Amino acid sequence: MEARTRRVELTPAAEELLRRIVGTHGPVMFHQSGGCCDGSAPMCYPRGEFRVGASDVLLGHVAGDAPFWMSADQYAYWSHTHLTVDVVAGRGSGFSLEAPEGVRFLLRSRLLTDEELRRIDTEPPLPTGADATG
Repeated sequence: MEARTRRVELTPAAEELLRRIVGTHGPVMFHQSGGCCDGSAPMCYPRGEFRVGASDVLLGHVAGDAPFWMSADQYAYWSHTHLTVDVVAGRGSGFSLEAPEGVRFLLRSRLLTDEELRRIDTEPPLPTGADATG
């Protein structure tokens, strides 16, 4: 089976930070909600500490096995984009695991190419929280 079109990835800086976070906290997950301010930043939680909703969409996995979930409402706005998780100086005000490091994760985006959109049209729908097991 051919791999899905990548919807999300990490910058090298974000990947290095995530390695340190996983070393301290164990397996993690990301969730992107749709609020304002820090609600619009991707949040990193210990895996199992945040319950995804039935309509949340699994965009993919980053850094090997860290799932990246997005709320359905947010996905409706971002479905035509490729997302890159970066890290920038400054603390966010949320509960994301990077906050004690004095940095925060941030999304950068670009429009999907015509070729990526054609591929996505042939792929099955992205999994949702309703599809998640365990």
